Amino acid sequence: MKNRIQRVEEAIKYLPHVRSFGVIGNPGCEGLGTYNMKVYAGALEESGQADMTLIVGDLVPTGTKAYYETICGITETIGKNDVYVLRGNHDTGEYQKYFGRQNYALICNGFAIVVLDNAMRCFEEEGLLLVKKVLALEEVRQAVLAFHIPVPNHFIQNAVSEEEFSKLQASYGPWKEKVAYLLCGHVHSCFVDQVDGIPFICTGGGGAMIEDVSESIRACDVNHHMIHFFMEGEKLCYQFTDIPEACYAGERKNPVIKERLEETVKGELMAHLKYLMFADRARRRGMDKIANLFEALADSEYRHARNFYSVMERPAAFSESVETFIPGEVFEYEHIYKTMADYAKGENAPLTRQAYEGALAAEKVHARLLKEAGDMESFQIDSVYVCPICGYLMTGDGVKERCPVCGGPARQFKEFKD
Repeated sequence: MKNRIQRVEEAIKYLPHVRSFGVIGNPGCEGLGTYNMKVYAGALEESGQADMTLIVGDLVPTGTKAYYETICGITETIGKNDVYVLRGNHDTGEYQKYFGRQNYALICNGFAIVVLDNAMRCFEEEGLLLVKKVLALEEVRQAVLAFHIPVPNHFIQNAVSEEEFSKLQASYGPWKEKVAYLLCGHVHSCFVDQVDGIPFICTGGGGAMIEDVSESIRACDVNHHMIHFFMEGEKLCYQFTDIPEACYAGERKNPVIKERLEETVKGELMAHLKYLMFADRARRRGMDKIANLFEALADSEYRHARNFYSVMERPAAFSESVETFIPGEVFEYEHIYKTMADYAKGENAPLTRQAYEGALAAEKVHARLLKEAGDMESFQIDSVYVCPICGYLMTGDGVKERCPVCGGPARQFKEFKD
């Protein structure tokens, strides 16, 4: 099988078949957990439509063999085209062993890409000399200068110094008209700017969680994404492509894997519940250290369940997600819970009946609140209370002295407040 990851040995490599490339930023700097890697897998699949892929840094959280082997294994299995890598500030240690040169150029059909290492917040002399050499080539009419950490711009302060940028400017200065784009990663978001009269594109949405980076660039306004670059006539163009939360369906199509994942999720969630219940018992007995341990164990089991579930999950787009939960809540209280409460009554099982009737009352409230939350922008409920005895849910204006279902005292209600 052909290797997807390209280990670059020569300073200039000719790729006459390449007229398009995908760009993925920051897939692994926050860790290589399944939840993050699902986004990266989706980005690899989307980028597979291009002739090659360029990852603009932070492939791993830190440059050790174990992390490089993990990310390379995922890339080789899921990648659809040749993958080139640019060194980020997290890509330390054995980077050269896996990916080769830190400064190199790809001469493609209609454009060039010059990869520059500025992972240490400075441009290396080797890279700056390479910029001059490539831009001086008569065959190169337009080029992308790609690096990890941004140059000074109008949006964020997290950038190399003006002095370092001046070195880059000096290297491309005589051929500035050939520089079509400046391209970087590092920031867990995206923006487009003009720097020194050149379009400057920052992308960091290939796996790491999206973050607020400024007042004008908020996490809630940015999705995970990658970028397609492509030739349109004689001009190199680009477009951002969002990576949906339902991306990468490959493994959930295997019926055996899907069944085992479902069983594993149930097991992890059952362990999560058991540990939380024991933590409650320990807390009531004043054994706080034991309670802390079991709460931590419960959280760990939840994280496991989330990872397994993320492989098989196919969520709707976030803006449409709230309403997708309503039918399940309605079906539970109108059919399942009512039927089971009636059956338990006939079987002289009062505790089972009580549990189902209590849950039925809560599910009605769940469905009502979900309908209100369907319009997320106008949803105004600030405080929600849960009775820890039976799980009944109340909003701020509906809180009583005691839970209306089980009679639990208000002083024990758990508050969820904005």
